[in-house]
Amino acid sequence: MKFVGLSGALAGHKTSHMVFKVLHAAKLQNQDIEIELIDLKDYDVEFMRGYPLAYYNDDTQLVVNKLLEADCIVIGTPVYQASISGSLKNLLDLLPERAFRDKIVGFISTAGSDKYFLVAEYHLRPIIQFLGGVVPSRNVFVPDSSFNVESEIDDDLIDRRIMKFSEEFLKLSKK
Repeated sequence: MKFVGLSGALAGHKTSHMVFKVLHAAKLQNQDIEIELIDLKDYDVEFMRGYPLAYYNDDTQLVVNKLLEADCIVIGTPVYQASISGSLKNLLDLLPERAFRDKIVGFISTAGSDKYFLVAEYHLRPIIQFLGGVVPSRNVFVPDSSFNVESEIDDDLIDRRIMKFSEEFLKLSKK
């Protein structure tokens, strides 16, 4: 089974750290799964222009194809202006319709204020479902206050939520 984590931020390290924690928690529970972190800041993903995928650069094709080949995907996003990141939305626009068919696709998000904890729920869940993904019932919000100065999660409650989140991924993937 291939479990891919997607960090949808172009700045900082909090989002990629959150996504890696989910992948690592899943790997701790099942050593047989293959995990991979895709951090959008490491790729030159082009803006969506409505062309077939073959007309985009190599990085764009690589990232889209890695997502298409995954069995499970965890998407991480910061919340900017009460919405998911623009780089993440752009990538999702590049995916073909039903790209997530038969895939378990969940999300983890962060924001500067707790009042944004439902943003990913209202913005990402409908997109994932439109693309055919099966969304776990449990998704995770990590407030800025749960990170230390090195942008690492330093909150036992959040760590437990991430572990439960990855457990649900693995259970759903077996079905």
